[in-house]
Amino acid sequence: MSVFKSIHTPFVKAQIGSLGLALLLFSLSILLGRENLFLSLNTNLGWWPDQFFSLLTQLAEGWIWIPYLVFVAILYKKEVAFIMINFVTSTLLTQLPKNYIWPNVNRPIASGIPISKIHTVPGVELHTYNSFPSGHSATAFTLLLLTAYLFPNKKVLVLATLYAIICGYSRIYLGQHFPIDVAGGIIAALLSVAISIQLRKKINSQTI
Repeated sequence: MSVFKSIHTPFVKAQIGSLGLALLLFSLSILLGRENLFLSLNTNLGWWPDQFFSLLTQLAEGWIWIPYLVFVAILYKKEVAFIMINFVTSTLLTQLPKNYIWPNVNRPIASGIPISKIHTVPGVELHTYNSFPSGHSATAFTLLLLTAYLFPNKKVLVLATLYAIICGYSRIYLGQHFPIDVAGGIIAALLSVAISIQLRKKINSQTI
């Protein structure tokens, strides 16, 4: 496969798109300030969006790996180990930094922004610290990249991309994270999948 063709594969498109979004969020957070960018995106869109994002954000929690693993195992039994490696690396790359490197990075509600300016959704418990990177965003974008890698199909790429972006935005909409936290989660996802692919190649080469 030529270099020109390879950059148009669904997986590479997912990588480029994810990296571009992360860099955009990082850049805007620096230029506008993380609080200002957050407030511009944390807008009350009404009751239906409140329910929609409250529901969709749950699809990026840790439990989502279980049905994903079961589904892919039925079609790609040999890829079970690869998915597990992605789960472990994604978890380590998000939980270690947010709990041990930057444990005191505050979330919007504890950042000094007046509570009256933050849109919150009734019934959604707001956290105060361990903000960077966003674990939900890391999970969503890891699944996007993993899916694009395992299922190189344009329609699948579109659906997986919508899922990841909606889950990432839901963290901002619900007042749980700053946009820069979402960017951090995306970077963690990119690193996670890249590391997992290399580990997969190494394991496969040893079993041949």
